[in-house]
Amino acid sequence: MTDTTFEAAQKRGRHRRPRNVLPGFGPALGFTTAYLSLIVLIPLAVLFGWSLSGGVAAFIELATRERTLAALRLSFGGAAIAAGINMVFGLLVAWVLSRYSFPGRKLIDAMVDLPFALPTAVAGISLATLYGPKGWIGGFLADYGIKVAFTPLGVIVALTFVGLPFVVRTVQPVLEDLDRQYEEAAATLGAGRLQTVRHVLLPALFPSLLTGFAMALARGIGEYGSVIFIAGNLPMRSEIAPLLIVIKLEEFDYRGATVVAATMLILSFLMLLAVNLLQAWTRRHSA
Repeated sequence: MTDTTFEAAQKRGRHRRPRNVLPGFGPALGFTTAYLSLIVLIPLAVLFGWSLSGGVAAFIELATRERTLAALRLSFGGAAIAAGINMVFGLLVAWVLSRYSFPGRKLIDAMVDLPFALPTAVAGISLATLYGPKGWIGGFLADYGIKVAFTPLGVIVALTFVGLPFVVRTVQPVLEDLDRQYEEAAATLGAGRLQTVRHVLLPALFPSLLTGFAMALARGIGEYGSVIFIAGNLPMRSEIAPLLIVIKLEEFDYRGATVVAATMLILSFLMLLAVNLLQAWTRRHSA
């Protein structure tokens, strides 16, 4: 083969599209796109179409009403606080389940998943009974002037309940796979327990903690059944955004309901995008 022929073959090889290791990329991509369009994109497009049917000015006016803003603040603020609480205590639960052996460990491990299986309405009724003024915990706290049920604090309690498994189940596999030699090496070098947790464990666990936080946050923002029984549902005080949507639907105010839903969707996307960017930044700087 002459040099000219060899160079021409090299050019053809460079311009040839590389073959995929796994076959069927085209049909799989087409099916994925069609499925996501039917299940996600088209319903969301219809939602935004309904919410913008009166124009952008009407959308902004409905989205910035005082009652709407109060409901959005409670839903997003309560979900963020509950997810933050679960980051701390979910890490603790995952640590105990993955690093210690004790009687009843399997039972406690199974109990973590109960919020997944329990109907949300049942969970809400149980929490309202437990934290009510005459409940076991609510009555005890009432003696100290702390009221949980039918207040924004009750919303946070309910969202913490439903969000805990997301953090535990996200962090626990990472803890189980984490090599303990790093902890032993840190102890050998003279690091204390807090130093080991801060400089060895937390950097490795932080991406999974953020993932659990994002999942708990997303679940909490849209939670309805477990909240309405303990929240009290007072407008401007303990009314969550999903309940406001239901109220508007019952009043046949479909555009108002879709405006609240679209606003929740936009805010949720921005919050989850910020969490994902922080997670990517953490992984890049810890590599």
